[in-house]
Amino acid sequence: MDLSKILSIAGKNGLFKVVSQAKNAVIVESLNDNKRFPAFGHEKMSSLEEISVFTNGDDMALKEVFKAFHEKLEGKPAIDHKSDNAALKKFFLEMVPEFDQNRVYVSDIKKMISWYNTLLEQGLLDFSEEIKEAETAPEADVVTDAVTEIAPEPEK
Repeated sequence: MDLSKILSIAGKNGLFKVVSQAKNAVIVESLNDNKRFPAFGHEKMSSLEEISVFTNGDDMALKEVFKAFHEKLEGKPAIDHKSDNAALKKFFLEMVPEFDQNRVYVSDIKKMISWYNTLLEQGLLDFSEEIKEAETAPEADVVTDAVTEIAPEPEK
């Protein structure tokens, strides 16, 4: 799942997909209504790939938060982001128990839940690539070990 082309733009609701590059702007398309417009450099844009969540240990990438949602909800949508604050905090605590409750605000939780539901609805949450990478990575080590056993290093 590549979140580098999905943007959040300050002052605009929803998420936006990068469509093209213009001379002094980025052409984006709203995931909500598919309208395209230019987003200029002076606007604060954040790629979802770059966003992370404060935890009690190391910060957690937003992709990992979405993966936790997807696994624990078995691919179903999350609760409504307009739910009351207590329900949102309880839900997020169940999904990401290690999040820092002093530095992650309810407004942040609302955004993440809204973004997750939008990406799920648009079919942009695909964790199969990561599963394939995890499955193929150990095999590469096995092949390397086998080659070393067949042709050991020469003695000096």
